[in-house]
Amino acid sequence: MRKALYFYFLIILMGISGKGFAQTYQLTGNPVNTTGWDLVSSAAVNTDFIQLTSDAGNLYGAIKLATPINLKYCDKWKVEFDFRIDGNGTTQYGRGDGFTFWYLANPPTGFVSGGGLGIPANASGLMVGFDIFNNTTEGQMSKIHVLYGTNNSINNNIEYNNTAGSTFHSPDLNPTQPFVGSNYKHVEVNGETDLTNPNNWIIRIRIDGVLIVDQSFAPSGGAIGMTQGYFGFSAATGGASARHSIKNAKIFIDKVPILQNTITPFVCVNPATGNGTVDLTSFNSQFVNNPGNYIFTYYVLGNSTPIANPSSFQYSGNTTIKVVIKDPSSTLCDNGDGVIQLNPTPFAADDATLTGCNNNNAGVAIFDLTSAAVTNVPGVTKEFYPTLYDLNNGANQIATPTAYPSAAGSVFVKVTTPQGCVDVAQITLNIYPVVVVNEATLRTCFIESNPSLGSFNLTVATVTSQGGIKKYYPSLTDAVNGTNEITTPTAYIAPNGVVYIKVIDANGCYAIAKVTLIVLPPVKSSVLQDKIICMEDKTTLDAGPGFASYLWSTGATTQSVSGVGVGTYWVKLKTGDCITTQAVKVYPAEQPVVTYIDISSSTITVNVIGGTPPYQYSLDNVNWQDSNVFKNIARGDHTVYVKDAYDCEPIDIGITVPNLINVITPNGDGVNDAIDYSSLANKQNLEFSIFDRYGYKIHQGDKNNKYRWDGTTASGRKVPTGSYWYSVTWNENDKHNTPFKFSGWIMVKNRE
Repeated sequence: MRKALYFYFLIILMGISGKGFAQTYQLTGNPVNTTGWDLVSSAAVNTDFIQLTSDAGNLYGAIKLATPINLKYCDKWKVEFDFRIDGNGTTQYGRGDGFTFWYLANPPTGFVSGGGLGIPANASGLMVGFDIFNNTTEGQMSKIHVLYGTNNSINNNIEYNNTAGSTFHSPDLNPTQPFVGSNYKHVEVNGETDLTNPNNWIIRIRIDGVLIVDQSFAPSGGAIGMTQGYFGFSAATGGASARHSIKNAKIFIDKVPILQNTITPFVCVNPATGNGTVDLTSFNSQFVNNPGNYIFTYYVLGNSTPIANPSSFQYSGNTTIKVVIKDPSSTLCDNGDGVIQLNPTPFAADDATLTGCNNNNAGVAIFDLTSAAVTNVPGVTKEFYPTLYDLNNGANQIATPTAYPSAAGSVFVKVTTPQGCVDVAQITLNIYPVVVVNEATLRTCFIESNPSLGSFNLTVATVTSQGGIKKYYPSLTDAVNGTNEITTPTAYIAPNGVVYIKVIDANGCYAIAKVTLIVLPPVKSSVLQDKIICMEDKTTLDAGPGFASYLWSTGATTQSVSGVGVGTYWVKLKTGDCITTQAVKVYPAEQPVVTYIDISSSTITVNVIGGTPPYQYSLDNVNWQDSNVFKNIARGDHTVYVKDAYDCEPIDIGITVPNLINVITPNGDGVNDAIDYSSLANKQNLEFSIFDRYGYKIHQGDKNNKYRWDGTTASGRKVPTGSYWYSVTWNENDKHNTPFKFSGWIMVKNRE
């Protein structure tokens, strides 16, 4: 090192909670932004770097922060920068001299001559020099010198300062880390408090990642007890010359972050003692977030002894408290910038006014007396009384001040500060105007699928003319408590009943109105009835008068509709705004059914069920009779017609009156030898039976004997001459499968 020492120093604290360093000062950009810095002598911005000196002799350049930094509470710091030393040098001495970074109590403000790399004589602080000139051999070298003390060695040159425990001189790094060249070299400097000796700093220096310095430095000379200084760096040339440049230099100041520096709480002194007591720890949350993460120490300004009991600190007059906030993890530097300024003043509580709601015209409002702005002093206690007399006598204290029911009037509060100062304030209680509501009725049409219910639009109920917010509830209790709110008031499905509307004004006050709900029932026609007609007929359906409109399923819009046949119809009947759909059916008349026909000789008896009596009977569908008996009917095929009271198209049954033989003479002459009903063999279920006079069946005619009887028994014996009964039954082959019965008697003449 020859005539100038260029010293660059950047202090940073370790990053908060592992999140890295918070940058506070830097020299970066293109061009470099030097806001907050002072340029000295030949130092100048040159695009993206600061040129401290050009390649010429007898030059000096420096740059420093404009304001000092207090490092008293910093226990870790770090610096990063890039440097380049280049140029042609001089013929006699070559290149020189180098540069320094520093933290100095008395930094250079103008040209500095001599061999101190631009550091003033007797400057005190931390100095790190990057020296390229060997003053002994006058040859080029690359050495790092560290001094934590005062620059007062030979020729004020830190190359020769060997204060024990305060200095470091590296070997020549030219073989591995030459300082001179066209490329920038990256420097990292870390410092932290030496826990084995808190007055020392452990300094670690790396160049391009290679560790060069790692030792503890004790302050010496003017650096002992130094807590405030200026960061900066400088370079100087003498007989030798070089261009000294730096860029990407950063300064980080990471103390414990505080929200505010000074807190001036309200405090007072107890008139009886002249003293006050305050809990200094109660202000911790005003200094930092999450105060439990830090350690707080409190000092009376000017006294280095910590306050022993900060939670109960006694004062009598204006007192300044210094607060030091420490990060127990040692990640952050301590912050000693906190101040609690105690300036005792007389305490006075303020009268206040509260205004409450006379909800639902209950006659009283519910007041939260604790919300009255009688003081902004934190930590006070309040006692509330209904009268000043009660307060003065300590009687009838209000037990529930957060929910105090009262008409318009006033109460009184006794306010006591944490220091024991007391004052009384009056709280005036006012009541907002009552929300005016009235009852209402809503009517709506029935729901067709469930006529007991209707869909109501509750929002159209006229319950107030004052406006406000409306909420809807199924019961009065729900309305008062704000529970089970009706969320679909425009389509509220309900039967006949009531709901409640809560009307809330701009003050948050409310009144509750009852709304009666009426479901209009369906109105049907009393004259429109189901009908029965003949299947082939048409009829008229009439809904009767009195409805606003009609709409039939046929499309007709008249009171009645004609020419309708058997089927199901409906009509929409409008009454007021409601429409009732009424169904009507036209049924086909039930046809009578012939159960059986009894033929006895020439008499026919027709037996009928079903339909609607009385019945009428005919053999020609022209001439009708009320009797079901036809006499003197000729043998052969006939048709019987039957109709009921509806006079619909008659039913018809084909019948056969068999040939009647009353005498047989089974003598084998071929004349009247047998009764033969084989002509009826095509009838269904044909049965032919012969009975004696005692009703004993003596013959069964079937297909095996071809429905004949020749006057013999089943064994072939001839029956005695006499009269016998016969019965012939069958079902006619018609759509009704009509049963027939033909009966009579026969004389059998057998020769004995």
